[in-house]
This record gives sequence, C-alpha cells and structure tokens, in this order.
Amino acid sequence: MLAIGTLSRRTGTKVQTIRYYEEIGLMNEAGRTAGGQRRYFEKDLDRLAFIRHSRQLGFSLDSIRELLDLSDNPSQSCAEADSIARRQLHQVEQRIKRLQALKKELKRMVAECDGDSVAECKVLEVLRDHAECLTEHDEIGA
Repeated sequence: MLAIGTLSRRTGTKVQTIRYYEEIGLMNEAGRTAGGQRRYFEKDLDRLAFIRHSRQLGFSLDSIRELLDLSDNPSQSCAEADSIARRQLHQVEQRIKRLQALKKELKRMVAECDGDSVAECKVLEVLRDHAECLTEHDEIGA
C-alpha cells in the first residue's frame, strides 16, 4: 500500500491534484487507514502515471476519462482510442499553426524595430494598431 505522498513523488503529481482526480472520478477512491490516511495500490500508481502522461500530451480530462474507460475494458476495439488520439493530434496541429502565425508576427515586429526613440518604436506601433490586431487575431484563431 502506498501513501499519497509516495504516489505524488513517484509520479510527479501534486497531492492536491491526486485528491482532485479522486474527487472527479479519474482515480478510484483510496482506501483509508484507521487514522483516515489514504492508501493506494500499485494499480493506482499505474493509473495516475497514465493520467499524468496523458495530461503532458495535452489530453483534456474528458478525453482521459474516455481513454481510461477504454483501458478498463480490454476487449473493446482500439478504434475509439485511435479516434481520441487523432482528435488530440488535430488540436495540437491547430495550436502549432496559431503559434507559427504568432511567431511570424513577432518576428516582423522585431525586424521592423530600429531601436530609436519610443515615439518611433515599431513594436509599440504594431501593438497599438487595433485594426491590424483584429485582422491578425482572426487569422491566428486565438
């Protein structure tokens, strides 16, 4: 049996986050000692590591719940898990496109700045240009 602190250290997950995952049902409710301390099994450690890795890959809590439900039923087809992963990949690709557009705009701002006085600063000028900002904002999709 593992204490919550041990689970935290071994997975790199904060104790509060473990409690939260329990509260929302991603983690099974821990057993308790006579003194009321949470105790976990190795399978709980594996589940928490799964959740943590999924979060690092950017999966939403809802997607993680779906993936956990699938992993709890090994006889199910892998197609649904594949679909969830493809959906996440698409979201990451969209984020990358938005970040690339942001990078392009920031590079342009910096390249046009000649470092003279603030009154002629291209960075500040571009940031003040609300009409351009709205157009770029729509293109970036942020």
